[in-house]
Amino acid sequence: MTDIIRMTDAEAVGAVIGTSFHDLEVSAWLVPPDDDRRRVLPPFFTMLTEHALTYGEVYATADMAAVAVWFHNDVAPPPDIPDEAERVAAFAGRHASRLAQLDEEMAKHHPHDPHHYLSLLAVLPERQGQGLGSRLLAEHHARLDEAGVAAYLEASNARSRELYLRHGYRDLETTPMILPDGPPMFPMWRPPNG
Repeated sequence: MTDIIRMTDAEAVGAVIGTSFHDLEVSAWLVPPDDDRRRVLPPFFTMLTEHALTYGEVYATADMAAVAVWFHNDVAPPPDIPDEAERVAAFAGRHASRLAQLDEEMAKHHPHDPHHYLSLLAVLPERQGQGLGSRLLAEHHARLDEAGVAAYLEASNARSRELYLRHGYRDLETTPMILPDGPPMFPMWRPPNG
């Protein structure tokens, strides 16, 4: 029996991701001031999660220590988030341009072959290293393998890249994606039964 649940509460998931991603280098690049980052990241991730609830799947451990946000790109890519720029401007203010810049950079590298897109995998800092992210990955990978569907993601740092390598992902490009004046990210692909 698994303790992984399907989520419907986008705000709760956004809060977990905001907390989990707060200290990442890419998060500091997106929203440099610490207090602003605490205010901006949760609604940003909530918005992405809301979209995934329509065009993908969102999972969590029963204790909400880890969450995974997947989009289904196996038939057609999901449409853009309605009024995304206006929504982001409302909660991000002067940081909206960096969030848009990240979206543009990621779109340049996103593959067009059918796949499921792991947009976000987050584990609360005090629970990292306990295998929770691996359990969430294994749960979804089993379904992808059964259906013969590939997976794609962007690892936010070298540590997460190592996790994904252990789960059958490979670098999609020979060099990392470098954000303008920012940190590297690693586009990765996992074939079915990877």
